[in-house]
Amino acid sequence: MQSRNRYLKFAVYCVVIVLVNMAGTTLFFRTDLTRNGIYSLSPESKNVVSTLTEPLTIKAFFTKNLPSPYNSTEQYLRDLLEEYAIQGNKNFNYAIYEVSPQDTAGKDSKERELAESYGIMPIQIQDIEKDEVKFKQAYMGLVILHGDMVEKIPTLSSTDQLEYDLTTAILKLNNKISALIGLKDKVNVTMYMSPSLGPVGPLMGIRDLNKLPASIEDRVKKIGARSYNKIAFSLVSPPEGSPLEEMAQKDDLTMIKWPAVPEKQIASGEGVIGLVMEYHGKTKKLPILQVIRIPLLGDTYKLEEPNRIEEEIDKGMESLVGINSDIGYLTGHGIFATSPYSPASNPQTDTIATFTSMVEQNYTLQEINLAKDPVPASLGTLIIARPTTKFSEYELFQIDQALMRGTNLIIYTDAFKEDPSKGAQAMAGIQGPQFIPVDTGLEKLLESYGVRIKKSIVLDENCFKQQDPNGGETPLYFVPIIKNNGINKDVDFLSGIKGLVTILASPLELDQDVLKKDNITATKLLSSSENSWEMKDRISLNPKLIQPPQRTEEKGSFALAYLLEGEFHSYFDGKPLPELNSNAKNRKQNGPEAPDEKVEPEGMNGTSQAPVAGISTTGTFIAKGKKSKIFLMAASSMLRDNILGPEGPPMNPTFVMNVIDSLNNREGIAAMRSKKQSFNPLSGTSLREKAFVKTFTIAGLPILAALFGLFVWGLRIQRKKAIRKIFAKD
Repeated sequence: MQSRNRYLKFAVYCVVIVLVNMAGTTLFFRTDLTRNGIYSLSPESKNVVSTLTEPLTIKAFFTKNLPSPYNSTEQYLRDLLEEYAIQGNKNFNYAIYEVSPQDTAGKDSKERELAESYGIMPIQIQDIEKDEVKFKQAYMGLVILHGDMVEKIPTLSSTDQLEYDLTTAILKLNNKISALIGLKDKVNVTMYMSPSLGPVGPLMGIRDLNKLPASIEDRVKKIGARSYNKIAFSLVSPPEGSPLEEMAQKDDLTMIKWPAVPEKQIASGEGVIGLVMEYHGKTKKLPILQVIRIPLLGDTYKLEEPNRIEEEIDKGMESLVGINSDIGYLTGHGIFATSPYSPASNPQTDTIATFTSMVEQNYTLQEINLAKDPVPASLGTLIIARPTTKFSEYELFQIDQALMRGTNLIIYTDAFKEDPSKGAQAMAGIQGPQFIPVDTGLEKLLESYGVRIKKSIVLDENCFKQQDPNGGETPLYFVPIIKNNGINKDVDFLSGIKGLVTILASPLELDQDVLKKDNITATKLLSSSENSWEMKDRISLNPKLIQPPQRTEEKGSFALAYLLEGEFHSYFDGKPLPELNSNAKNRKQNGPEAPDEKVEPEGMNGTSQAPVAGISTTGTFIAKGKKSKIFLMAASSMLRDNILGPEGPPMNPTFVMNVIDSLNNREGIAAMRSKKQSFNPLSGTSLREKAFVKTFTIAGLPILAALFGLFVWGLRIQRKKAIRKIFAKD
């Protein structure tokens, strides 16, 4: 009986164990104890895969039995895809194929052909086996299939930013299809045009103005055909007696007033014209009529070309529904060239090819030359990278008005530039390079917005140290290292960044009166250490001639980067609006500009002079803007190849891209990029703390060991005495 009970208990235990394991396959949980949750999906990744509206499949290809560290990459990818599958809906699928690089027949040959059909080719990896270094071919890549579109990551040799790469690739495909299909309402394109403008059009040098609404409607229908009919067009023709000024102010329309022209049988009057896109409370004003002021010739008027209008509507739609991926990049004025092959740039010092490559993984850089084209109204962000020559008032006006329309600005500039007239002396070793202050005109715009760039360079004792050939180190005080306490951790996209390197950074100051008056929020992002100071007036970068100040009161922390946010006030409010070719005077003062800076008043893109004087316009100027952001850092070196390249500081690329993502409303993506710490230094210690630790480890630990030995020796003596007393009594 007891034997039967034992067998029965054993059988019950086995059933319980089986049931627990079966329940564990469906009812389980995971806990990620890492500080940044590197083994858990970010909220942005969960949202992307859980909202898929069309089937999406990930196919990964890996060679079997990969050596370390590549085998950990494969395992990390498997775990990551499993996390995606748990958080994703029924439209998310994945498969992992084991591919042999050898040209053998059988099962692997099919997987190999499939991988190569998607453009996944084998790469060469290093394998250390039995003290021998061998090289072998291996497949390590994946493709993402979404409808008829394919996105691939051909090489997965590291786990760094793997979740970021996957999520952004999925997001890129998902945004192109799912965002449009998932729209419950249509994007509304409304054209405002007063009927009275038709007869006045020829007086403005514009023919067939009455045909413009039909032309725009045709363009909208064309866009709708490729956008699942998620866009609609309507025409509003305000009748006479309508409150045109109120309407123009509300919808940012262009208002035109004209005098009577008896010979043309035209009475004096007024009208409005404009194109407004709206979706769920968000609006975009698209320019269809440009008003250009040219000296001597007066105001001229020009309608946008139909193709340009269609392009702007398309981009405006992407912007309103969250698909827009365009970033404006200003050109000319000595600004960094985006290509290292540009004849106007020095490929060794002025190229930002690495920056361009990084940005174009998730965005499209749209180059803008203000001397030729205005800043597109659909643009969400405009980058200005190291201008060195003066902007014309007309160009500054375009930058100002872009900010007023809600376009965010990312500005990397410098307070000084190298004097080219001293270049020969520097090359000959007579003296070091000489630096002169930079005055581009942006400075006065920024001051009117509440921030100014000081004409100095920040030097810091916490800096990069150059190794001397004969041993020792030379501190480069003009290359500050921004450590953890100099990075604002309250900002989400900076929370994972532990250290940065800057070169020739200038301090920034806030004008609290302007910020308070316009209700602008200023957030300090980066600052130097308390052991930093300023170099003013004559700038010399010879490390041997730079010495830290002896007095501590001459040192302090300086702000190096700010983020300003709010409804900015236009610099040009209350000033005469600039004319188109006012940069001609600047060219005389600053020397010849690049060929693309030349502007001719006549024949400019078909612009015609209005033959009738007395026509005036309002609504083309915005005095107080929509909510927008300005990122400012007076250290353009942050974008150079030697800083963002593989040999540069590890966290600088993350910082630069996080700024771009944040200003493009991708804060979640920005936080995800820096989740895994490839650079995680120890907390800094003072000289006193270092001396204490060194003394304690050299002398303190042996003394403690000796004292402990004496303590044990004393215990043994006491034990011996106790034993003797016991036997002495006997």
